Amino acid sequence: MSDLNPYDKFLDGRPLETILRATPAEISSYLDAIGVEKSTLPPAPGKWSPAEIVAHLADCELVFAFRLRQTLAEDSPVLQPIDQEKWAATYAGIAAAEALSVFSAMRNWNLRLFSTALPAAANRPVTHPERGTMTFQTIVETMAGHDLNHLAQLKRLAAS
Repeated sequence: MSDLNPYDKFLDGRPLETILRATPAEISSYLDAIGVEKSTLPPAPGKWSPAEIVAHLADCELVFAFRLRQTLAEDSPVLQPIDQEKWAATYAGIAAAEALSVFSAMRNWNLRLFSTALPAAANRPVTHPERGTMTFQTIVETMAGHDLNHLAQLKRLAAS
């Protein structure tokens, strides 16, 4: 596992854009299998429900969107880390479908950015205070690995 991308162990060799484009439809498929009633039920105490996982993905897409744009707009910016558990405190009552709608819109916006920024911006440097100096490309790789991590969780919940 890379210190720069804690999610690289989830990458499966597919092109990053393939993973990133497929994620909204995969989330939708798993939510359909889980069902609206079960989407708000955590699988165990202290674990996020399917709806909370999707809300987390929506929040992260917003964070990634800012980080990517900051990396393009500034010279060697320093990113602001987030505390995902504190952000998750706001997820109660958010329907999975609403969170998926936000995630999908933000993802489409980020994919549009990739189509114009890459490959030229791939090596633009950015520093994460907890992980060190990385690049625009590292952020994109992190997004894909993060997707696959949470898709695996949703897949397990859909199968149970």
